[in-house]
Amino acid sequence: MLIAADKFKGSLTAVQVAARVTAGLRRVVPDLEVEALPVADGGDGTVDAAVAAGFQRREVRVAGPLGQEVTAAFALRGDTAVVEMAEASGLQRLPSGVLAPLTASTYGSGELLRAALDAGARSIVFGVGGSATTDGGAGMLSALGARFLDEEGEPPAPGGGGLARLARADLSGLDPRLSSVDLVLASDVDNPLTGPKGAPAVYGPQKGASLDDVEALDAALTHFAKVLEGAIGPRAVEYALAPGAGAAGGLGYGALVLGARFRPGIEIMLDVLGFAPALARASLVITGEGSLDEQTLHGKAPAGVAAAARAVGKEVVAVCGRLALPPEALGRAGIRRAYPLTDTEPDIAKCLTDAGPILERVAERIARDFLV
Repeated sequence: MLIAADKFKGSLTAVQVAARVTAGLRRVVPDLEVEALPVADGGDGTVDAAVAAGFQRREVRVAGPLGQEVTAAFALRGDTAVVEMAEASGLQRLPSGVLAPLTASTYGSGELLRAALDAGARSIVFGVGGSATTDGGAGMLSALGARFLDEEGEPPAPGGGGLARLARADLSGLDPRLSSVDLVLASDVDNPLTGPKGAPAVYGPQKGASLDDVEALDAALTHFAKVLEGAIGPRAVEYALAPGAGAAGGLGYGALVLGARFRPGIEIMLDVLGFAPALARASLVITGEGSLDEQTLHGKAPAGVAAAARAVGKEVVAVCGRLALPPEALGRAGIRRAYPLTDTEPDIAKCLTDAGPILERVAERIARDFLV
């Protein structure tokens, strides 16, 4: 039995999901052999999943999205690091009730990458998602040695809004170690940097951007790419149109400028976490996340787990807080059956506050349906 589930956002971490499912299964089959491999798709929880898989947790002090110092973590095993931008620049790093769509910066994410380099990383999986920022990765690039100046020769204000005043970019001072590192941009979104499907239009409102803010940010990021074209040539425009450039408020764009290669987050994370050998040992796979919905089918962790399991003929069931997919959609994704908490406890508020005990009861049902 293999449990390879993502977090239930706001209720349970991926590690807690695995523990609760294991407890419920063993109430029905006490001697059941269970292997837990918490997974993530590059967003928040990615470092925790790596640590659960045997990576070492490293903590450093970096700048939060508004410049305040925070303690952020990355994961390291040998010369491979897993860096999660949300640890430094995520929405959870903003003060309670505060959103800063125009001024939040990814500077701390660049500091995290630098810390991974300092720790000896030669391969870095850069998970991006859950960001508070829409600065195109300008803050991250600055932390790694790039210089951005306005017409007066001063650095523009932090955040995407300040990029409207950008006049010159100089990337010659970027950390030279970046040229010899395998940097992988891990994301579950493939949006371009700007335009109707770009970072400001699609994700800006989630970060507090008004319609005017979205328009201003889109113009500022378009200008940012144009200025970078003067520094690195036509590649700057190509990167802006590339899949993943719009991830995490355009942080994906900054990563592509650094030479990163884009891969769907769940694919690279399954490789890094050692999913294939665990899958080979499993008779049944349990995956899941907080909400199984249309987004799940577009690169989220359960879809990636199910696709990999189906490729080798392993059966998959899913647990979730709420289910918004019909059986035929689940089947096409390779999931035989889904078990939402709401089937056991119709009160959604209780499903959020008491997710652990309810999930154990759900796991008992799975054991009775598939193992007895």
